[in-house]
Amino acid sequence: MVDGMAGYYGRLFDVAGKIRVTDSKGGVFSFEDGVEKAIAMIKTMSRDGKVIFIGNGGSAAISSHMSVDFWKNGGIRAVAFNDSSLLTCIGNDYGYPLVFEKPVEMFADSGDVLIAISSSGRSENILRGVHAARAKGCSVITLSGFGSDNPLSSMGDVNFYVPSRAYGPVEVLHHSICHCILDTLMGITNG
Repeated sequence: MVDGMAGYYGRLFDVAGKIRVTDSKGGVFSFEDGVEKAIAMIKTMSRDGKVIFIGNGGSAAISSHMSVDFWKNGGIRAVAFNDSSLLTCIGNDYGYPLVFEKPVEMFADSGDVLIAISSSGRSENILRGVHAARAKGCSVITLSGFGSDNPLSSMGDVNFYVPSRAYGPVEVLHHSICHCILDTLMGITNG
């Protein structure tokens, strides 16, 4: 069992070292440059701007956690659109593919930043949420995994792709990337 744990973290560290960061035109950046670009987008929001997080399942949990950390710890207005009443209302009235598109259309403002998190990078509701954010004039940061050809991995101004087909490493590293962006933005350089 101990060997399995050591192997798990060894593989996780290996995958972390292979995170690919790109822009919407396919330009490739170092991880550090990607984090700096994400921070620059957040810093250039207007005083009334906000960061919007969207995700399904485990990615929804990351979205909720990080939206709270961004406003509580970072002093940045942030929200996650995954309240159960919102999801069931939009899902029932419009269909599940629109559960993020509709709230983004209603609440996003030009200059906001959307952080779209999807392990597969293929969730229709996430992709539609990104399109809605673009239509509203928002900047977009994406976090995806699984196949390197997933559509989400090229839709953002900054795209973080985790090269793993397993949920655990992808979700752990997505959460870590979000913390890295916030902690670096806050000037926290060590624990």
